[in-house]
Amino acid sequence: MRSHLCGAVNTELLDTEVVLCGWVHRRRDHGGVIFIDLRDHAGLAQIVFDPDRADIFAAAEQVRNEFVLKVTGRVRRRPEGTVNPDMPTGEVEILGTDLEILNRAATPPFQLDDKDVNEENRLKYRYIDLRRPEMQQKMRLRASIIKSLRDFLDTEAFIEVDTPMLTRATPEGARDYLVPSRVHQGQFFALPQSPQLFKQLLMMGGIDRYYQVARCFRDEDLRADRQPEFSQLDIEMSFINEEDIMGLMEQMMIKLFDELQGVDLGTEFPRMTWHEAMHRYGSDKPDLRIPLELVELSDELKSIEFKVFAEPANSASGRVAALKVPGGNSLTRKEIDGYTEFVGRYGAKGLAYIKCNEVSKGRDGLQSPIVKFFDDEALAAVIKKTGAADGDLIFFGADKTPVVNDALGALRVKVGHDLNLLTHEWAPLWVVDFPMFEYDEREKRWQALHHPFTAPSVDSPDALRDNPGECLSRAYDMVLNGTELGGGSIRIHTTEMQSMALEVLGIGAEEAEEKFGFLLNALRYGAPPHGGIAFGLDRLVMLMTGSSSIRDVMAFPKTQSAACLLTSAPGTVSDAQMRELGIRRRARETES
Repeated sequence: MRSHLCGAVNTELLDTEVVLCGWVHRRRDHGGVIFIDLRDHAGLAQIVFDPDRADIFAAAEQVRNEFVLKVTGRVRRRPEGTVNPDMPTGEVEILGTDLEILNRAATPPFQLDDKDVNEENRLKYRYIDLRRPEMQQKMRLRASIIKSLRDFLDTEAFIEVDTPMLTRATPEGARDYLVPSRVHQGQFFALPQSPQLFKQLLMMGGIDRYYQVARCFRDEDLRADRQPEFSQLDIEMSFINEEDIMGLMEQMMIKLFDELQGVDLGTEFPRMTWHEAMHRYGSDKPDLRIPLELVELSDELKSIEFKVFAEPANSASGRVAALKVPGGNSLTRKEIDGYTEFVGRYGAKGLAYIKCNEVSKGRDGLQSPIVKFFDDEALAAVIKKTGAADGDLIFFGADKTPVVNDALGALRVKVGHDLNLLTHEWAPLWVVDFPMFEYDEREKRWQALHHPFTAPSVDSPDALRDNPGECLSRAYDMVLNGTELGGGSIRIHTTEMQSMALEVLGIGAEEAEEKFGFLLNALRYGAPPHGGIAFGLDRLVMLMTGSSSIRDVMAFPKTQSAACLLTSAPGTVSDAQMRELGIRRRARETES
């Protein structure tokens, strides 16, 4: 239907006839001459309709925004003074010689160049939102990213294998989305949270190197970087160790950023242990672009009389840490109150601070409501340990270690962005040596920090059983700019170690056989040492496009309440369908 794309019309086509198709971006009537900016995915072209051609001009007068047109015309230079240097097609225009209205359009709910459209409208009318040039660019970059990743893996002897979308529910991780079975009434499939077990089974089947662009589903509370359904690049390899897979994945990311964005990520990503990351940054995915670090003060403040600090300083489960902000004295009381409210979201009961006016004057050069609770020796120790200078501000966290880490870790990132402290554009990192388990105080049992199929760093099942709290895992996370891009591990490949890992998690032999019998059985038949990783594709595209949410890089995302405004999903189904599935509605119980 068309000879050229709108955005491809340039001076090389002068005096030639072109046929264009697209949407009306804007229509202007200038003293009897009608100008139409016609848009397709490649860009805009300006069409001019002269009143001398009465029938075509009459058709052009009917045109409104978002009408779909087919236009035939001759390319010519724009008159002097009307060239638009901001458009690739800004030197030329097309004198329209024929116009066909392929489809009329109702008045759109928002203009495509309106930057202040609320997200609810954007999601409800996503098919219109996707027409915007920035959304077109994101969708096309997303496709280019996936192609680049596939090309790399293909050259490295990986093969793409599809794994099932209907599987069984798992006891660990997020909630499953359940699918009732009509044939097996009273039983349910689950949509996969990841292809984890199937890709391990592929290694046991001799596939050797596998990848898949997989759809995954998790029924969990949503955030900016989470959706109920999402895409990940899933990878697994046989006969490898940590260094093999981390090195290969580095090469893949370095090639991707170089090809598509001209960004040099370096030749080797830095490594950091989980313990070091939590100690220095309060996070297992630290943003290394921000030059702020947490400073441990527990030893220095154990003997002060101020119980708010002394109690966590003397507790094995507590921590007192500081965050020095260079030049932070410029922060107003209102801004500090805003940060106090911010850390409260992470469980902090408050946010103590000291403004350093003249540190050489000791106590008299410091300004803070808490200075009076410190003796001179403690104040001097704080200034020395943090390296504070005149004009700096010191924030404090004193509580249980997880609360201090979460609160100060998040504050570090917020302050770094608010004060524009970022030192460079991209900061990749590997975080390694994660704890194998973490203890859940509410449920009084161990939980896997990654998943229960991650290999421990110990050699024997007995060593895992005897000291689960001190055992490290053979896991690794790739972090970029404070976002976890991907996580993976070397897997358990013997029945004995896998059974012990499940036992530590409180999953007895009978339950293990019921839920993971197929895996335990497969391990008995010669499983190779293997490992892998999964990358969040939506997060990767979000970072590479500079978007603030993964919703901006997905074609049809859900809202924060896991609803689709476009299709009004989820919705009800008929009683007949439910009877077929052996299900019936039950009224919610209400308090009398």
